[in-house]
Amino acid sequence: MHKKIKKSGTIILLAASLLGSFNLPAQKDNRFEVSKQLDIFNAIVKETEMFYVDSFDIEKSVRQGIDAMLGSLDPYTEYFPENEMETLKLITTGGEYGGIGSLIRQRGMKGGVMIDSPYEGLPAATSGLKPGDIILKVDTVDVSEAPSSKVSDLLKGTINTKVKLLIKRPFADEPMEITVTRKKIVFNTVIYSGIFKDDIGYIYLKQFTDKSGQEVKDAVLDLKKKHNIKSLILDLRGNGGGVLESAVQILGLFVPKGSQVISTKGKIPQWDRVYRTTIEPIDTVMPLAVLINGNSASASEIVSGALQDMDRAVIIGQRSFGKGLVQTTRDLPYDGKLKVTYSKYYIPSGRCIQQMDYSHRREDGSVAAIPDSLTSIFHTANGREVRDGGGIRPDIEIKEEKTPSLMYYLAVDTVTFDFVTDLYYHKYNQIGALEQFNVTDEDFEAFKKYAKEKNFTYDRQTAKVLKNLQEIAEFEGYLDGDTTLIKELEAKFTPNLERDFDINKEAIKKMLTAEIVKRHYYERGEWQIHLRNDETMDKTFEVLKDNSQYSKILSGETKSSTGK
Repeated sequence: MHKKIKKSGTIILLAASLLGSFNLPAQKDNRFEVSKQLDIFNAIVKETEMFYVDSFDIEKSVRQGIDAMLGSLDPYTEYFPENEMETLKLITTGGEYGGIGSLIRQRGMKGGVMIDSPYEGLPAATSGLKPGDIILKVDTVDVSEAPSSKVSDLLKGTINTKVKLLIKRPFADEPMEITVTRKKIVFNTVIYSGIFKDDIGYIYLKQFTDKSGQEVKDAVLDLKKKHNIKSLILDLRGNGGGVLESAVQILGLFVPKGSQVISTKGKIPQWDRVYRTTIEPIDTVMPLAVLINGNSASASEIVSGALQDMDRAVIIGQRSFGKGLVQTTRDLPYDGKLKVTYSKYYIPSGRCIQQMDYSHRREDGSVAAIPDSLTSIFHTANGREVRDGGGIRPDIEIKEEKTPSLMYYLAVDTVTFDFVTDLYYHKYNQIGALEQFNVTDEDFEAFKKYAKEKNFTYDRQTAKVLKNLQEIAEFEGYLDGDTTLIKELEAKFTPNLERDFDINKEAIKKMLTAEIVKRHYYERGEWQIHLRNDETMDKTFEVLKDNSQYSKILSGETKSSTGK
């Protein structure tokens, strides 16, 4: 999930904490306690530095203390010292920086860093860098064994400066040199827009930056002009949020001007705000569906939740993440900054969707989700019941299929990436139209053979648990030298690669297809492959093509339903 902030003093939306329906307690005067604790901390630092038997890194130690203190509040209140301003700047500018425009990845046990995914139209792609290229040098710095964090730092720099890369291309005999001119990297947030069956428009929004409102507006107008769409799908699945104002702008495209869509409340009443749409909408009546899942958070939840509360859209998918806090940045001494959670946001029905209760931690410091029994009922404009404290619950819930561990490790390891790189260079350097492209059964069998030859393993957590179980059972005397039961469990839980590959054949072929398409059509092509055989999309099509069903859901005549 990407966290986005606007420049110092402006409001950003990120994350989560505290039970939304509780009122803030009266604040006592803590000035003496603050002064007392600061005096104690100051004295400890001085005395320790003066008398501790060995020298130690004061800056590092104090930073650990600061991080521990802030970490006890919520995961989104953070300290940025002067030397981390570039990181904060990247967050602040909504994904803009001077660089080459490519994801890089560590090569695991093989060592080194390689190009993973150049972004379409950005310097890495236009200069000829390709997925699988291993970076040996950045200018004169040898990075053949460097971590990805160091390589990333070296690749970033002043806009319009050149960086010279020595790379080893797969299947090439000798390293080659490629010079890339750094540019201001601005990522598009509308990754793909188009037609989904007949006259239904579709927009996939990956994140919320200060440009997202205009990008969504342009996409909607383009779909209406070129395709005369009759309804629209806004896909926010996997969208971790970002700039709050961007969410308000997008809502303004679909609801009357002046509509209250969000409010924020915190400790300082003067900072409380009410957000209303300020632009003339594009369309306030066209049937609209918003897709969400467990990784849709913050600004995604504002958009989906507000449209649900206003009965303007049908929400389809899985329950959202549940992030309901607002942050701002505060200046600190020595050019540092504090990003601090200062309020919670509330959508039109009055509910806060914050799911994790950071104010009540367990003894081990962990936090739990707010149980449904403690949530409160609110009502949409048409009187439909909705609840706070647990993210946005869709009007139509689609059961999310669990990803088998086989698929997870195939995605995480470089086995899939390396095999696809082989396919790309030797078989699929041209694929034609992505709509008709699929890897073959022959490719699948070759991949299965390749994985076996690479000694690919999965279900690694089960093996670890079984090993720990055996050690504990032996220590406590439960086995008495008889490991029959452990061996039976090992036999039962030992992965069968041949069987599991065949069971997941279609999913694996789809994954290979998406990776090949990504090499040619970048992220937009990869996402189009993901939309194939998408149960959530199929259900959405059914709802939008049935005006009666759509109207009944929004009127409350049809209760929220659950898909397969």
